[in-house]
Amino acid sequence: MNERKSSKSIRAGEAAAPLKTMQRVSRLKKEMQLLASQPPPGISCWQNSDQMDDLRAQILGSADSPYEGGIFNLEIVVPERYPFEPPKIRFLTPIYHPNIDTAGRICLDILKLPPKGAWKPSLNISTVLTSIHLLMSEPNPDDPLMADISSEFKYNRQSFLENAKQWTLKHARQTKKDEISGCLKENQSQVGEAVTKDMPVLRKRSAYDSENAKRFCL
Repeated sequence: MNERKSSKSIRAGEAAAPLKTMQRVSRLKKEMQLLASQPPPGISCWQNSDQMDDLRAQILGSADSPYEGGIFNLEIVVPERYPFEPPKIRFLTPIYHPNIDTAGRICLDILKLPPKGAWKPSLNISTVLTSIHLLMSEPNPDDPLMADISSEFKYNRQSFLENAKQWTLKHARQTKKDEISGCLKENQSQVGEAVTKDMPVLRKRSAYDSENAKRFCL
């Protein structure tokens, strides 16, 4: 009797797995289409390979921050249990920030599950990227990954601003030629035909595109 129950449970689990995968893919498709058509100001996101869980993003440093003029690249890995687990995001571009370490890891509550974090399935990649953009302008020195930078931010703000600007100039500045090529470069990645043959290929757009679209396309 127990063996029958066990085999039924296994079959039920196997049947549920493809459904969960389809739901995850469907949600990711909708999110990527929304990010392409209505990107948050200063943010762009695109598929990096033929896998929908491998994404890249760019964030344009805000004018009210020491990261102004910098273009910061991020890596996004979408876990199998998304949206019940948060996406794994890290900076690829070095940044001088109390809440972002030298490996690009980010200390942000919505990137962690409760009880330590605040992630919930109703959030999405656009929301997370917007929160990261805000964190860049408004660091949280009381929950740092980089204790020395946090201390500098608290007690020697001018030194922090100068160092952050220098890092931005060194690591995040791109030439005009690079910016243009980034805007025009087509996203070479193709989505698997079995699940996304109806999905339009999304063009890689730079964060400058997003910013200008919000500014001029009113």
